[in-house]
Amino acid sequence: MKFRAFFGAALLVATVSMPAIADDDPAIGQRQGQFKLFVHNFGALGSMVQGRIDYDADLAATAAQNLYHVSRHDQGRLWPEGTGSNNADGTRARPEIWENLDDFMQKFVDMQDAVEALQPVAGDGLDALRPVFGAVAGTCQACHETYREESS
Repeated sequence: MKFRAFFGAALLVATVSMPAIADDDPAIGQRQGQFKLFVHNFGALGSMVQGRIDYDADLAATAAQNLYHVSRHDQGRLWPEGTGSNNADGTRARPEIWENLDDFMQKFVDMQDAVEALQPVAGDGLDALRPVFGAVAGTCQACHETYREESS
């Protein structure tokens, strides 16, 4: 199961009239928690690829497996309308997410697919890791460029 489960929930959220969501909506913190798990595991792999730490096959395989599982977490309740940077503090999610929900969802699916390709090769050596890690990084960057505010 890929990001498709998110589509139904997101479509429901996008089409149902909702009251304004307060700045303290728990979805913001919950999705930020998920992204912290992404960064924790992605950072270990990136440090190996960049030569900041020695390649460790077990760590690489574990980080890739963790990324796979975190990327499969249902997104349906993490992106309620009204939790973007235009009407909630503490988030860098641009309002364009909800204006272009199909594109946003496709970018997440692209990341899931790249992470799925990473999982079986991450523990096979640095030469095997580099190109697939680069593909994952590219999917992250593609989404960030469009849908994440710059840090202040």
